[in-house]
Amino acid sequence: MDFKDYYAALGVSESASPEDIKKAYRKLARKYHPDVSKEDKAADKFKDIGEAYEVLKDPEKRAEYDQIRKYGARTDGSFQPPPGWQSASGFGGGGYTEADARQFSDFFEEIFGGGHRAGGQGRGGFGGFGQSMRMRGEDVHARLALFLEEVFHGCEKQVSFTVHEPDKQGRIRERQKTLNVKIPAGMREGQHLRLKGQGSPGFGGGEPGDLLLEIELAPHPVFTVEGRDVLVTVPIAPWEAALGASVTVPTVGAKVNVKVPKGSSSGRKLRLKGKGLPGKHPGDQIVVLQIVMPEQHSKEAEVLYEQLAEAEKHFNPRSRLHV
Repeated sequence: MDFKDYYAALGVSESASPEDIKKAYRKLARKYHPDVSKEDKAADKFKDIGEAYEVLKDPEKRAEYDQIRKYGARTDGSFQPPPGWQSASGFGGGGYTEADARQFSDFFEEIFGGGHRAGGQGRGGFGGFGQSMRMRGEDVHARLALFLEEVFHGCEKQVSFTVHEPDKQGRIRERQKTLNVKIPAGMREGQHLRLKGQGSPGFGGGEPGDLLLEIELAPHPVFTVEGRDVLVTVPIAPWEAALGASVTVPTVGAKVNVKVPKGSSSGRKLRLKGKGLPGKHPGDQIVVLQIVMPEQHSKEAEVLYEQLAEAEKHFNPRSRLHV
């Protein structure tokens, strides 16, 4: 009996993760599905990858197969089960999830089946497996760049993306699809918006996949975003920092007046509660103060600075540097 290399059938390594195995199976099943494939011997290839996936997707059956692969496969490509071999996770109790065991190979029957093959459904038969198999369409991933104001208020955007579907001759083609999508207020950078059933169509009557839109934020000239918080740097004059002041500050929604505490330094942060991105738990706006100097001083201002320097001569702003 010939040995079946299920890993090779799916084109994955022995260390492949369950996600990699599933991804490989879906890709190959879509390629060789008898409803759409024009490949030579597509039905046989489709059956082979279905058998491989039936084993490798199940942790117990995969572990058993790995043992068989290690100790039962011969260098000439044939197979001989180890002495006394008996499957502990066999399919005898009807544990199939994707297909009827009678459509699988002699190798599969030898390892897991326990003699389930019946009248006319031998190795070469395809029967109900494959032609009647349903497959969900693939999900489509796309990115959508938005301005901060669009994220803050919510908006409607037109989105174009590519889906894969069979044409009248059964060949898989790419088709451009365009939707008007309503973006709810408060979406964050990297967050996904799932649109049910808007992905690629399914096969054999299977349901379509979904469209997953990943939100990207375009750079803003004034604001930066951290999670749901919005940060803005606000310049203030030295005397506003020293004496305190009320200054006008922009937010994404509107302008507000903010009180600068007396004696503020550059880098001080003032929190405006609930002025960040909206949501069940709205973010805040963080105002970062930045003291700026006039580009030129009048002679009167220079005199006042000299008087200030004399009055505050004991103040050392570099004391923490020990200089």
